[in-house]
Amino acid sequence: MTNSLFTRIRDRFPTELSSVLIETPTGKTYSYGHADAASAQIAGLLTSLGAQKGDRVAVQVDKSPEALFLYLGCIRAGLVYLPLNTAYQAGELAYFMDNASPVIFVCQPHRQDEVTAIASEQGVKHVLTLGMEGEGSLIDGANAQSDTFDPVSCADDDLAAILYTSGTTGKPKGAMMTQMNLWSNAATLENLWGFSGDDTLLHALPIFHTHGLFIACHCVMLSGSKMFFLPKFDRDQVMALLSRSTVMMGVPTFYVRLLSGDDFTADVTKNMRLFISGSAPLLPETFTAFKERTGKALLERYGMTEMGMATSNPLDGERIVHTVGPALPDVDVRVCDADGNVLETDEIGVLEARGPNVFAGYWQMPEKTAEEFREDGFFVTGDIAKIDAKGYVHIVGRAKDLVISGGFNVYPKEIETLIDKMEGVVESAVIGVQHPDFGEAVVAVIVPAAKDALSEDGVISAIKSQLANFKVPKRVFFKDDLPRNAMGKVQKNVLRDEYKALFAN
Repeated sequence: MTNSLFTRIRDRFPTELSSVLIETPTGKTYSYGHADAASAQIAGLLTSLGAQKGDRVAVQVDKSPEALFLYLGCIRAGLVYLPLNTAYQAGELAYFMDNASPVIFVCQPHRQDEVTAIASEQGVKHVLTLGMEGEGSLIDGANAQSDTFDPVSCADDDLAAILYTSGTTGKPKGAMMTQMNLWSNAATLENLWGFSGDDTLLHALPIFHTHGLFIACHCVMLSGSKMFFLPKFDRDQVMALLSRSTVMMGVPTFYVRLLSGDDFTADVTKNMRLFISGSAPLLPETFTAFKERTGKALLERYGMTEMGMATSNPLDGERIVHTVGPALPDVDVRVCDADGNVLETDEIGVLEARGPNVFAGYWQMPEKTAEEFREDGFFVTGDIAKIDAKGYVHIVGRAKDLVISGGFNVYPKEIETLIDKMEGVVESAVIGVQHPDFGEAVVAVIVPAAKDALSEDGVISAIKSQLANFKVPKRVFFKDDLPRNAMGKVQKNVLRDEYKALFAN
């Protein structure tokens, strides 16, 4: 019997396969047995189309139980799962297809013609469809397959997934996640956060990235527990389900929205044992307000696409505001200066991490991979941090000007490159500005070639047609010049200070 990621997950399913894995907001349920059979049928379909171990399957679909079964079907067949944000536009999809060379692309039904045209140009052999109600050619084809499928044998270092993360140069990088990367992190977190078969996870995250797919779903499946599977965060739905849930994972935006109404009280949350926050920095005022309102401390943790989770505040023990807790039991973290020298307690530098969860490198980018790793195997995260005397990690800033808006990573360079190509633009700078709902909002500052040469609406409209919506600036401003230091480098910190109160209540 293989020790693949799928087999390890499947071995953790409850003995009673009729146990509920997923319940939707309409009350429809899907059992562990359903997940097992559906993943077998999907694996059968994908392999019948010629997909072989190690081939990539790109997926850009709405969240649904069937989308989770598609992931399970891929890893069951030894295929490399490549999830894509549903907001990505045609130009972005063309890049992913060209870079990853998937043999199969699964898309939303309404985008079939558009995706098929791009796939044809990029040499992708098959385009299948999957809608949010489970409709489409993927499930139609899978239904004709056997509901048994022997898992393909995989070694620990075989790839299980590729997750694209935007690059500071504007070129997205594919983080290669191995079978062991995903398994080790899942097993560690399921234990560390105390998951059991008695839990019910309130799942309102998207499943095209690490947080919603690998962290949330893996913790549930490994513990044989259940989850309410919401298509997206809907405050009314979440409020209605809290009394029947025990755990919630979310981005800070979720908790800000819950706190926005007086109906969010300690009584509503009395059945909840754990609220986990991540994917973006949690403001101290949100942590404090949440604890005052519910009597429960949010558990903040730290991770990134390239390694899943690396640190976590404790389940039992002190959860310190404005920290992301100590390193996970099987992960080493340290803070170094630019030359890689390890710094002392409370000294500020770049956070580095090493462990079985850390990715295998960037797809087809050996030079970039080499740049990001130290000789002793530590991955250079690019986040600015310090580690206190208790071993708790404090993220104090971010290198490379990363903006995290609503839990999604936005790299300014990608947007600046697009803006700078527009007629009438001399140069631009894109920054993140604190926002009460999104954590940070994307803001563009442009130096125009002539007064009135550009308009805010015109710039936003042009960007909207080319980039995912979460990357589109919420506001655009025009200035005669950008602030620079003595070396001529644009001082984005000055711009952030200038616009810091832009979205203040």
